[in-house]
Amino acid sequence: MDRNRVPVLVGVGQVTEREPDLDRASSPLDLMETSTWRAVADAGIDREHLADADVLAVVRSFKESTRNSPAALARRVGASRARQWLTPNGGNMPQYLVNRFSEAIARGEMRFALLSGSEAIDNFRRLKKAGRTPDWEEPADRDAEYLFPEKPMWNEVEQAHGLMIPAHAYPLYENGLRGHYGETIEGHQRVMGELFARFTDVAAEHPHAWYPIRRSAEEIATATPQNRFVGWPYTKYMNAMNQINQGATLLLMSVGYAKELGIDESKWVYLHGCADANELWYVTDRENYYSSPAIRTMGERAFAMAGRGIDEMDFIDLYSCFPSAVQIARDELGIARDDPRPLTVTGGLPFHGGAGNNYVMNSIASMVDKLRAHPGRFGLVTANGGYLTKHAAGIYSTEPSPLPDRGDAPWVREDPALYQRRIDSIAHPRLEPAPSGKAGIETYTVLFGRSEVPEAGIVVGRLEDGARFCAHVPKDAELLLAMTREDFLGLRGRVEAGDPVNVFTPDL
Repeated sequence: MDRNRVPVLVGVGQVTEREPDLDRASSPLDLMETSTWRAVADAGIDREHLADADVLAVVRSFKESTRNSPAALARRVGASRARQWLTPNGGNMPQYLVNRFSEAIARGEMRFALLSGSEAIDNFRRLKKAGRTPDWEEPADRDAEYLFPEKPMWNEVEQAHGLMIPAHAYPLYENGLRGHYGETIEGHQRVMGELFARFTDVAAEHPHAWYPIRRSAEEIATATPQNRFVGWPYTKYMNAMNQINQGATLLLMSVGYAKELGIDESKWVYLHGCADANELWYVTDRENYYSSPAIRTMGERAFAMAGRGIDEMDFIDLYSCFPSAVQIARDELGIARDDPRPLTVTGGLPFHGGAGNNYVMNSIASMVDKLRAHPGRFGLVTANGGYLTKHAAGIYSTEPSPLPDRGDAPWVREDPALYQRRIDSIAHPRLEPAPSGKAGIETYTVLFGRSEVPEAGIVVGRLEDGARFCAHVPKDAELLLAMTREDFLGLRGRVEAGDPVNVFTPDL
């Protein structure tokens, strides 16, 4: 193979801006520009080389601050000749970009990609609170072009019952896991606290963490006025934190171009394995609420490409928006529950903070730093978009890729469509939009506002014929509190169709 076409990361830049003077509060584009210049400095190249970028891709912010952020960033950093793209929503997007454009480099279609993203939600909120409307719009003669079309993430039934909100959907997986593990409510609450306490240990040492604070398992797991329940069983400390100001940039190029620019090989980090996979699309289409065939398949394909196994990963960063995302990925990738390796290199989304869709750009940059400090070791990064829906993985090392012991094998990314067909064919329950009759609870959650009073209960259940349904329970405070104290999994009752919200009344 032509080793000059092997893809390699050569520069990474991160920025976290904590409560700046409001006159100097950065916009999302300011943060991307800062992280880009840091990536350029990290690679040790001159700024003018960005003019040679073939692709400039920006990970979409939750709310784009300007009409065409890729064009605005390209103009700021002198990369206007690059093909410019904006990604759809999805926390999988940073790793997907690395995978996709690494393949383009290996095919000889391009040499150099600049990948960036950010959020400045904290600055926006602080400015608004001070009575100042942020004006972050920049000139543009056209709208941003999406890398591929956005696809709706929820169906009408899910929207009617509130499942389009991640903090409402992910607790359904958590209670499904609790039932699968056979744990009590109290026991599983401790498990979640212990899991994320280890994440805070990493965040406490990370220079870009939004909350560099160690917290105990009890502190994380116990609901208090400062750590209220959000979507039970999750406390505030178990939820992804996106009210931050963070950005990150990656410089990805061919080995040949890195040599041409004279970039020191100690900076090079290779992508040894990668894969992308989607779950059955809608939450209500899933086979169950404790497994992920897509993550399992993605891991198998990425490890096969790398010629390595999970036990050979020295460093790991599992996508960590909520505890269930970590636990399901851990289980599907074959990581034991008592594995001593940290499952994050950043501290995770609740503690490091996550720039919306762009968190994994920070985790990849942090992984690059780890691997450069430990040459020859391997690291795994996973990414997740939607509601445990869209997945991507990358296996990285300073060791050349493909490894010398694999002969003259080419760098090839397997076409995800080849294994996606197998996932799409998985049998799953039929969704009944207007259910009526005897039924049982498959999984559930209770929603809290800013007080300690529960506001609603969401049930995903099964009718007697096996069809699945969504419903709310009656708005009764005693019932809602009971659902957080007693195990309602499998509880029988009756569901009646509503317009638009169905109602499940348990037999008590």
